Amino acid sequence: MAAIKKHNIFVNFKTYKTGSGKNAETLTRKIAGKNVVLVVQNADIYRTSKLSTVFAQHVDLVDTGRFTGHDYAVTLKENGAKGVLINHSEDKAKLKEIAKIIRICRSLHLTSLVCAETPKEAEKIARLRPDIIAIEPPELIATGVSVSRTDPGIVTRTVNAVRKVNKNIDILCGAGVWTGDDVKKAIKLGCKGVLVASAVMTSKHPKNVVEHFVNAL
Repeated sequence: MAAIKKHNIFVNFKTYKTGSGKNAETLTRKIAGKNVVLVVQNADIYRTSKLSTVFAQHVDLVDTGRFTGHDYAVTLKENGAKGVLINHSEDKAKLKEIAKIIRICRSLHLTSLVCAETPKEAEKIARLRPDIIAIEPPELIATGVSVSRTDPGIVTRTVNAVRKVNKNIDILCGAGVWTGDDVKKAIKLGCKGVLVASAVMTSKHPKNVVEHFVNAL
């Protein structure tokens, strides 16, 4: 899949109770929209992909055969996944593994969304030619303190580093995105959207939060 053609809000369901099993389907019905991509648990891809554009949270480096307990990329796609989240700070991968996963995604026309903790890591990942890179300092995740607000230099350096390597890679801002102003700041700094989780998943009014984010794009 090519790079994003418009700005988007990526919502990572993680394993929050509000986004697991039947709740995943309920939440998807509430927040699905043109500019919203949902990153759901792999077990929930089939039920949610009928309602929204969804990405898998993980894929394993396996082919068909004797790989009990692993997630096979082809199966994820056939169940409705349009892309895969790779190298999140809660599910880290080595650079060589990331490279192989990106190649698998490319061969299956799945969008590869790779997280980076620093501008330096983002530059290394950019050389692997993913579709999207999300800059996410792990120390800010779930804090309500956005990197675009507290240290915009990290975002700017990431944008510059990635564009120097490959101008076709889209960049997202993650970690601590909590308000519409955080989204506006990220776009102003050169990002194509944001990767969020806690602000939506822990809210009593997730639909309002997502609408607020989308309106800020």
